[in-house]
Amino acid sequence: MQIQLEWIGYIAGVMTTLSFIPQLYKTWQSKSAHDISYGMYALFSGGLILWTVYGFIKQAMPIVIANSITLILALTILILKYRYEQLQGRAP
Repeated sequence: MQIQLEWIGYIAGVMTTLSFIPQLYKTWQSKSAHDISYGMYALFSGGLILWTVYGFIKQAMPIVIANSITLILALTILILKYRYEQLQGRAP
């Protein structure tokens, strides 16, 4: 039973992590992240950090892996937003 529950965690992690790829791709292709909120992504990234810490404490690898990868994707989107705004002469 434990193994089945762990697979549910892995599948959920893959699905939620992959959901960020279309946004990252669109941001990269358009060279714009004008409609992306710094506040939302900052809060979300903070939550991902806490979920990752929680996963380590609970020794729950699906939580650790999914949230670590999602954090990388979210931070990449934030970095692209900042870079594109700098290139376009807009202040963050």
